[in-house]
Amino acid sequence: MTPSNSWRGLLNAELAPRFALLCLGIWLNAADTLVTVTIMPSVAREIGGWQYFGWSIAAFLLGSILAGACAGKLSIRFGLRRATALAGVVYALGCAMGALAPEFLTFVAGRLVQGLGAGAIVSLCYVAISAMFPESLWPRVYGAIAGVWGAATLLGPLCGGLFAQAGFWRGAFWFFVVQAVIFVGAVLVMVPAAPKAPEDGRIPGRQLALLTVGVTLIAAAGVVPGGLTATLCAVLGTLAMAAMLAVNARTSDRLLPRAAGDLATATGLGLAVIFFCEAATVGFSVYGPTFIQVLHGADPLLSGYVIGGIAAGWTALSFVVAGLKARHEGLAIRVGAVVIAAGVAWGAYEMVHGGLLGITLSMVLLGSGFGVCWAFLAKRVIGGAPPEEQPLASAAVPTTQLIGGATGAAAAGALANALGFAHGVEPANGLTHGLWLFCAFVPLALVGLAAAWRLGRE
Repeated sequence: MTPSNSWRGLLNAELAPRFALLCLGIWLNAADTLVTVTIMPSVAREIGGWQYFGWSIAAFLLGSILAGACAGKLSIRFGLRRATALAGVVYALGCAMGALAPEFLTFVAGRLVQGLGAGAIVSLCYVAISAMFPESLWPRVYGAIAGVWGAATLLGPLCGGLFAQAGFWRGAFWFFVVQAVIFVGAVLVMVPAAPKAPEDGRIPGRQLALLTVGVTLIAAAGVVPGGLTATLCAVLGTLAMAAMLAVNARTSDRLLPRAAGDLATATGLGLAVIFFCEAATVGFSVYGPTFIQVLHGADPLLSGYVIGGIAAGWTALSFVVAGLKARHEGLAIRVGAVVIAAGVAWGAYEMVHGGLLGITLSMVLLGSGFGVCWAFLAKRVIGGAPPEEQPLASAAVPTTQLIGGATGAAAAGALANALGFAHGVEPANGLTHGLWLFCAFVPLALVGLAAAWRLGRE
């Protein structure tokens, strides 16, 4: 019997286990960042590695980009079932590496492996929707996925905070190892074996290599000896990112649309807004919980929820503007970018010289800016691409967000080390140099605002 297109149809005896499996796969990725940023101060206090702080997030996001670009090929080569199970095994291995890490570089390596697994899981879960559910239920499934991301906003900091406050941050990673093992077992039972991803050309290896080199060099700028060497790493890293865009525009195997680096197009402008705004804000996820705990006396649970205000504001405002008329979309893009820039500047001040209420409100404001403009940015990016590139442009929206996050996290780590936070954040150096750490990213938000302002006229 064909299931109805209602929620009851999705939750019948045949589809409910598949639905639960899909939600678990999305959860493994959605909760990861909020869990990890909540426990990071506890991690660094036990195994050191303050100088590599930004690497923990940059490595995870970089792994997600690499895996996401290759996931379709894995499905074609190995079949959907084996590819998804393999992704789950890789994710579990990365979590175990984090849980067992004796020092921070091993922890960072685990985060990279975790990102590879998580990125592949999410991509393959989207592939699995068409293989496991009737088309009439796809809108319900996609709506449920959005709900999982919202639930992660509430439960992620709770999970990380409880483990951190218990003095057992490693338990958070073991908890996700157990979930990943359950996921792999369920995949082997429920997911079809046949490959379902469409053939779409070769993996964009040169762009991925240049992206990896660029992010790595920017991150290395914070740990290499000597100011000249650090500057050279930062410059070369930036050039590698520019080279990635140049190569992408000249090859048929693209990671991003051909116009990704062309600011004369709506696609290029929209992706620039996404990149620069994400790069400007990720520093709060990297160092925010530490400053909240050290300067404001908050426990790990509370600090996680304060930073989670970004996700909460984003989710809430995305629902508020969902019914906006087409003629107001340009205004929404501009307003959203203004709110993001204001949130970055306000958050930078509150993080060091303000209070918990001010930090919370600034984080909610920051997320609200993304919520106001995100859907319309995506629409302009996709609509501005030629018809044959619109699927690639659609995938480029989350990919560019990940690239911005990885680049911003690497830059935040490098800047923090230059400001004297290589051995930790203390009240004295936090008050003296903390404002510079967060304010340094305001110019990136302003570049994003300038691109949004121009895009709003399109």
